[in-house]
Amino acid sequence: MAHNQNKNSINLLQKNWHIDPLIHSFMLGQINEIQDHKIKINKVIFHIPFLTQFKKFVLWKCFWPDCNNCCDRQGRLPLTSKDIISISKKNQYNKTSDFIRNETLITTWDEQGPHIQNVMMTTVNLKRKLTETPYDDGKHMSCRFLDKKGYCTLHPVRPGVCHLYPFSVWLENKNNVIDVHSTFQLTGDCPGFYTSRKIHPIKNILNQYSDIIYNYCMDSNRTSRQNFSSILLN
Repeated sequence: MAHNQNKNSINLLQKNWHIDPLIHSFMLGQINEIQDHKIKINKVIFHIPFLTQFKKFVLWKCFWPDCNNCCDRQGRLPLTSKDIISISKKNQYNKTSDFIRNETLITTWDEQGPHIQNVMMTTVNLKRKLTETPYDDGKHMSCRFLDKKGYCTLHPVRPGVCHLYPFSVWLENKNNVIDVHSTFQLTGDCPGFYTSRKIHPIKNILNQYSDIIYNYCMDSNRTSRQNFSSILLN
């Protein structure tokens, strides 16, 4: 299922962007010799794929404003409790309960990944369109807050998960010490991935994202404790 989604996404992407053939093969799972290269930046451990056969890292840079695929092909927009408060105020709601009732959905899905244990996630999600239903969860659609020029009309209070893109995050608890981990979302929707023999071109980007990722993880953890979302191990 995920393979077909990635293939369809890459085929759409290639209509407007040149995609490195190595990235194309990597996104479709056609490269087997992959090393997990870990690099710690501030409080975050980043997992960067290294294609051992080709001796190249998979790196990323953002092409915005020339590209807004991350907003135009959203799968879901989970909210933290901080997001709910800030976005409800932005949309002039006096009560967050009214905002939750009118503009969000509660959805559940299986979270899977190369470094993430399979878990059942339940979150409060921002509706990407006002007529969105739980059956639309996971399907690509354009966010209603994206304007015709490619700008987010919620900025600067857009959901924390939007700030993260294209990174995914998770926490690991070892001897009561919490480690924050992050790696790329590899859905085939972003043209910013490329290969390099050196890892240093992305270090400034990782440094910029480290605080964003760490703060988001802490907000998400707090959101779970406040019963706005839940995580169930499979």
